[in-house]
Amino acid sequence: MPGDGKAPERGLSAHILPTSATMVGVCMTVLSIGHLAPRGEVRVAIDKLLAVDAIVFLVSAVLSFMSLRPGHSRLRYESWGELLFICGLALLALGAVVLAFVIN
Repeated sequence: MPGDGKAPERGLSAHILPTSATMVGVCMTVLSIGHLAPRGEVRVAIDKLLAVDAIVFLVSAVLSFMSLRPGHSRLRYESWGELLFICGLALLALGAVVLAFVIN
């Protein structure tokens, strides 16, 4: 309620925003580690997967930021940000598993 001294509730967006930004860096790190694998079609596919994943995390961070701003669409932005964050985590895990089997 206005004037009761409580900070506005922010949901998960306050957590997703910094974590998504960190995960962009994680994707870049895994891309670098992937260059230990022999050059081939699988490595190129992993590189592309992780590059797309970095964009997914970036969009998740932007949506989370937008949901923290006042406006009518806050809950919608937060929901999309959460969904993209979970999809990004799944893509990152998939890329890591495939990369683990490619590196000798």
